[in-house]
Amino acid sequence: MTVIATAGHVDHGKSTLVRSLTGTDPDRWDEEKARGLTIDLGFATCNLPSGRDLSFVDVPGHTRFLRNMLAGVGAVEGCVFVVAATEGWKEQSEEHLRILDLLGIRHGVVALTKLDLVDDDLLELAMLDVEEHVQGTFLEGAPVVPVAATTGEGLSDLAAAIDVLIDDMGPDRDLDRPRLWIDRAFSASGAGTIVTGTLTGGTIRTGEDLYAMPGSQAARIRGLQSHHRSVESIPPGNRVAINLTGVDHNNLQRGDVMVREGQWHDSAMVDAELTVLASLKHDVSRRGAYAVYLGSGEFAAKVRVLGPDTLAPGTTGAVRLYLNRPIPILPGDRFVLREHGRDETVGGGQILDIDPQLPASKATPDRDIDRLVKERGWVEAERLSKLTGEPIEPTLGRWVVDPAVLEQTTERVRAAIAEAGPLGLDIASLDDRERAVVGTQPDLNIDQSRITIGEVRDPLADHPWIAELEAEPFTPPSADGVDRGEVRELVRRGLVIEQDNVFFAASSIDKAARLVAAALAKQPDGITVAEVRDILGTSRKFVLPILAYLDGNGMTRRREDVRIAGPRLPEPD
Repeated sequence: MTVIATAGHVDHGKSTLVRSLTGTDPDRWDEEKARGLTIDLGFATCNLPSGRDLSFVDVPGHTRFLRNMLAGVGAVEGCVFVVAATEGWKEQSEEHLRILDLLGIRHGVVALTKLDLVDDDLLELAMLDVEEHVQGTFLEGAPVVPVAATTGEGLSDLAAAIDVLIDDMGPDRDLDRPRLWIDRAFSASGAGTIVTGTLTGGTIRTGEDLYAMPGSQAARIRGLQSHHRSVESIPPGNRVAINLTGVDHNNLQRGDVMVREGQWHDSAMVDAELTVLASLKHDVSRRGAYAVYLGSGEFAAKVRVLGPDTLAPGTTGAVRLYLNRPIPILPGDRFVLREHGRDETVGGGQILDIDPQLPASKATPDRDIDRLVKERGWVEAERLSKLTGEPIEPTLGRWVVDPAVLEQTTERVRAAIAEAGPLGLDIASLDDRERAVVGTQPDLNIDQSRITIGEVRDPLADHPWIAELEAEPFTPPSADGVDRGEVRELVRRGLVIEQDNVFFAASSIDKAARLVAAALAKQPDGITVAEVRDILGTSRKFVLPILAYLDGNGMTRRREDVRIAGPRLPEPD
């Protein structure tokens, strides 16, 4: 079900037109009915000749209720722009058109109302008046359909034009990232909390959890209704009423947002592109009581112009907006900026960067993803998706990496490995990013926990200390004078055996085990420490560590004062 908004000057017949098209009076308040004046947003639905369901958001036309108008058009992409043939283009017609233009709405139909109250000459003048005023805007070339809501004349033509408008708009993108700007929150008897709004970004389903921002208030979808029908799920681009459990309606208000947990970056400081209205009578600077209108929300804001000190009327430039609270926002979101002190619309535009990294004096924001990555160097792909609203694939590990930063990191890692010497660099000394870089270098070799550069070989296999240990297998020299790192690595690799702070060549322990096995073959009831000492031709200082090693590895077993064969004792020579 597509959603479009009405817009136009007060008393030009917007609500009457919606009532004639839908059969529903969008004016909900008694005061509105009594005064014949729309004050707040109204909602109505109808079925078009094509069979499509259509939702209207009817907005007030009076300037005093402009903030309500802004809340209604913030999440729609098309409009029926209403101009009375009896009065023609008026001041609020112009302001509404400029607001719609600033919000990036690109699809519209003009309804020239009160056809039954003018003759052909006045009708032709009214049409020429509209065509002149919409030149250079998104409504230039749009259909202008004369209608008389009270008699029904022209309504079928308008419905047909809206059908074509919807074709031009196309379906909303489903990014599996739903966002609903709340425009109403209330309690219904027997149902509990109800919120309504226009859904964008993704499909929602009954039973799933959403979070109300600000405050991350958790709520579960108890029920969904669209076009007065209960549904199990609803795609983006539709008006929806959500029955929520777990949150009180008194804690929700217009301008709050329903989203899924973990999918959004909430920001109160954003960089944006601001187009200043040409009709403004002064430059825009940081001085002023500003409000940003985005989605259905109104947010007090401070403005910092980036680059020059001010922006002149009719120009476009970058600004930094400091909002009064964080909101789930995306680059490309459209906004309107008003200044309350002068009660005027200043301009509007689109959000460029929702997480500025550079100070305002150096920032040059745009929507380029490469710029975001460059300013951060390394950024996780999941986070980058939150910052851009687009699915992002990592370029290295779980990150997207700026090419220059990747080159610097690679050079730093390779230098550290080279400086580590022939033993290589302990991989534990690298962080996660540096380890990811190692995997991109084909000439880097990883042997368990050490990284080396170049040809794969064991730099310790011919270590001179091993030769010294093998030369005196059972009375080995100490490790004095040998690099401690090399000693640890030789032990780790099993080339040297350490037992009770005594070091043996691995081959020496193997030789000792076979000699002990030969002796036990002759004396299966066991041999003493003294007998082993004599067999190996060594002293008690060395025979005890050897026997401790053999015991610990299941090659011998101690029984009282003798050693007997263990299950892992090798065959004797």
